[in-house]
Amino acid sequence: MSSTGMQFGIFTVGDVTADPTTGRKPTEAERIKATVAIAKKAEEVGLDVFATGEHHNPPFVPSSPTTLLGYIAAQTERIQLTTATTLITTNDPVKLAEDYSVLQHLADGRVDLMLGRGNTGPVYPWFGKDIRAALPLTVENYQLLRRLWREDVVDWDGEYRTPLHGFTLAPRPLDGVPPFVWHGSIRSPEIAELAAHYGDGFFANHIFWPPSHTKRMVQLYRQRFEHYGHGGADQAIVGLGGQVFMRANSQDAVNEFRPHFDNAPVYGHGPSLEEFSAQTPLTVGSPQQVIDKTLGFRDYVGDYQRQLFLIDHAGLPLKTVLEQLDLLGEHVIPVLRKEFAIGRPAHVPDAPTHRSLVAAARRPEIREAS
Repeated sequence: MSSTGMQFGIFTVGDVTADPTTGRKPTEAERIKATVAIAKKAEEVGLDVFATGEHHNPPFVPSSPTTLLGYIAAQTERIQLTTATTLITTNDPVKLAEDYSVLQHLADGRVDLMLGRGNTGPVYPWFGKDIRAALPLTVENYQLLRRLWREDVVDWDGEYRTPLHGFTLAPRPLDGVPPFVWHGSIRSPEIAELAAHYGDGFFANHIFWPPSHTKRMVQLYRQRFEHYGHGGADQAIVGLGGQVFMRANSQDAVNEFRPHFDNAPVYGHGPSLEEFSAQTPLTVGSPQQVIDKTLGFRDYVGDYQRQLFLIDHAGLPLKTVLEQLDLLGEHVIPVLRKEFAIGRPAHVPDAPTHRSLVAAARRPEIREAS
């Protein structure tokens, strides 16, 4: 863990997109293997976190995050593995509890997860759910997931799945401590409220919306975190997304990234690269420009715990993505670690890790023993 108490990393949405400069589209197998290479490179260059999304439709490939992360866990030693979205609405909470417990054991605790509802409406009927129940499903499923990880025997009755009678999760979470949970949201205050209620982390996706929106969402979460008695508002656990593309010369970055931006499945054929960069956290330019813009995030969200960048989408070839990781690891992250540490109050918590969660869980035992 870095001395700043912050974690820096990358997240992938796992899109399979043709490179607009060559017309070549990777196969699904190539894209999956490329994701593994990117995660290994992220560890190699000194990043703290690798995160994958969860999607169940083309043109995306990460439909089974725990399979992917388990494979990556076997080939890495230090990097924290997490999801950029785990669908709490359409996945069964019992299966989520099992899958992430197993992954937690395999990865020696280097695992957390970010719950979300995703951004694909049709996924609900594919898994037998009704999108009109998205928010109550989120709340009920998460309440059950928490109990499965924390209670040895669960008796449960709810609205959206069959009851449980005398159910025991196997395996139990590693060291009796569940993975840390972040709640990811782009636009839903209800999710900020849910995260605050349980004292969990709140991850503002932060890649499509203006800073004013992110500021409001994070402020709401911080206020409600304090309201529920988990600590001061500035002690709430906040993560942010972001998007970067870098070259040593900023104009080279703009020229190289523009065709990818213009044709990207997510925001292509909309605002210009310049408009989008001015209105959102997207930074296309030199490493120094990325540093300056990222440091500015603190001005509107306060001191926070996790910063993840999207760097591997829109048909960027693997070679280019690995070059982005070299630039991040060598020129950007070391400066961000140092700068974010300046003026960071001692009472602002570090990013949670398995080790810190285990220590916190054992503190009451130590007090009682003494």
